[in-house]
Amino acid sequence: MPLALIAFALLAVLVRRASGFIAFRLGYFFGLGQFVPGLFWITESFQVEADRFGWLALPAVLGLSALLSVFPALACALAARMERAGLPLALSMATSWTATEWLRGHVLTGFPWNLAAYTLSDWPVAAQASSVFGSYGLGFLLVLCAALAGLAFVSAADGKRISRLATAGAIALSVTAFGAMRLLFADVPSERGAQIRVVQPNIAQSAKWDDATRNSNILKLIALSAQPGDFDILLWPETAWPGFLAEDAGARAMLGWLLPETGVLLTGSPEREETGAGTVYRNAVLAISRDGTILTRYAKHHLVPFGEYVPWRSLLPLQRLVQSLGDFTPGPGPRTLAFGPHPYAGIAICYEIIFPGHVVDDAIRPDWIFNATNDAWFGASIGPWQHLASARMRAIEEGLPLVRAANTGISAVVDSYGATLAMLEIDTSGVIDIRLPRPLPATIYARFGDWALLFLMLTSWAISGYWARQQQANLKGASK
Repeated sequence: MPLALIAFALLAVLVRRASGFIAFRLGYFFGLGQFVPGLFWITESFQVEADRFGWLALPAVLGLSALLSVFPALACALAARMERAGLPLALSMATSWTATEWLRGHVLTGFPWNLAAYTLSDWPVAAQASSVFGSYGLGFLLVLCAALAGLAFVSAADGKRISRLATAGAIALSVTAFGAMRLLFADVPSERGAQIRVVQPNIAQSAKWDDATRNSNILKLIALSAQPGDFDILLWPETAWPGFLAEDAGARAMLGWLLPETGVLLTGSPEREETGAGTVYRNAVLAISRDGTILTRYAKHHLVPFGEYVPWRSLLPLQRLVQSLGDFTPGPGPRTLAFGPHPYAGIAICYEIIFPGHVVDDAIRPDWIFNATNDAWFGASIGPWQHLASARMRAIEEGLPLVRAANTGISAVVDSYGATLAMLEIDTSGVIDIRLPRPLPATIYARFGDWALLFLMLTSWAISGYWARQQQANLKGASK
C-alpha cells in the first residue's frame, strides 16, 4: 500500500503542467509498469499445453499490457487537460483515473483486474469504505490522497502545501475512522450457521481431463469429501467433475452417499444441451441432493475471452487456449440459488468474482457468495492471490460472506468484512470445515452500486468548487 501511494503521488507530480501528449506518454509507461509485472502470471496458462501455445506466452502478456495501458494514459492526458482549464489537478487526476478504471471494467467484456483499491485489500480498516463507495470509489479516494500529498511537496506557496496535506490527512483519517468503527461493532460469528466443507483436491490442469487419471481424480475428490466430520453443504471447485454430471444419474447417486439427509453438494460441471442451432455448452454449478437429484443450477454468464469462447469468431482466425468440444454459451446473469433448508447462495464462477457490482442478483439477495474456481492454470504464481484479493473486496462491498473452492488453491472462507477465516494454500489438498459466517444487511454499495461512486465524485467537485470560491472571496475582501 505505501508503494501505491508513492507511485500515484509521483505520477501526479510528473503530470503537473505537462502537455497532453507528454501526460499521455507518462500514463502509458505507468500503465506498462503496472500491468506487465501484475499480469505476468498469465504466462503460466500457456505452459499447460506448451507445445501448442507456449510461444504465445510473452507476446500475450505484453500485448494485453500494451492495450490496457491506454486507460491510464487517457487518465493522465485528461487530467492534464483539466488542469490547463484551471481545475485542481489532484481532483482531476483522481476523477480521470477512476473514470478510466471504470471503463476498463466495462468496455467490451471488461477486465477490472488489479484496481487501485486492491492495494488496500490487506488493510481491512481502510478497505471497509468499499462497502459504501465500492472498489472504484475507494480507488478514487486513494488516488486523491496520493495526488494531494505529492503535489503538496512541489507547491510554491506554504498555504497550498498545508491545505493539500490537511485535505489528504482528513480523507485518510475519515476512511480509517469509518473502517475502525465498522470493525469495532462487527457481529460476533454465529454458532448456528450452516456447516460447510470446502474441498481442494489439488489436481494439476494437465491431468484434469486426462482419461488415464479420471478415476483417480474422482476418487481423490470422494476421499477428501468423506473425511470424518459433519457438514450441511459440500463445496467442490469449478468443473470439478470431469464430464457431464447432469447426464450421469449413477454418478450423482454415488455422490449422494457422501451427503447427510438434508445435505447438498455444490459442484462445478460442464453442461450441454441440444438446440435447434446445435449443441450448447455451459460452464455450470449444480446443486445435488442426497438422492442424486439436481435441485437447481447456475450457468456462468461472464465468460473468459479466448479461454471459454473466441470473440468475433467469424473475423478472428484464432483458437481457444482451452481444448473442448465448442465455445461456452453465457448464462442469463447473476442468480440466487435456493436449495433445501440452507441459506440462499449467490454463485460466481472463477473470473466472475472480479467484477464489482455484478456478482449478486439484485432481485433476490443471497445469504452468501460461492466462488467456484479453477486457478490451476496459473500454478503457484501471484495470480491466485490477486484473484483472492478481488473476492475479498466483493465480500466487503456486498456485506456477504464468501466461500472459495479452488482446485489447486487458494480455497478460503471470508466473512462479510473481508477477513479470511480459513484458507488452504496453493498446491495443497485438503478440506475446510467451518460454520458459514452470517450476512450483514445490504450495504450502501449493495443497494446503489456505482451510483454511490458518482455521488462521491460529484460531492468532491462541489466541495472543491465551494472552497475555491471562498478563497477568491477572501482574497477580494483582503484587497479592499
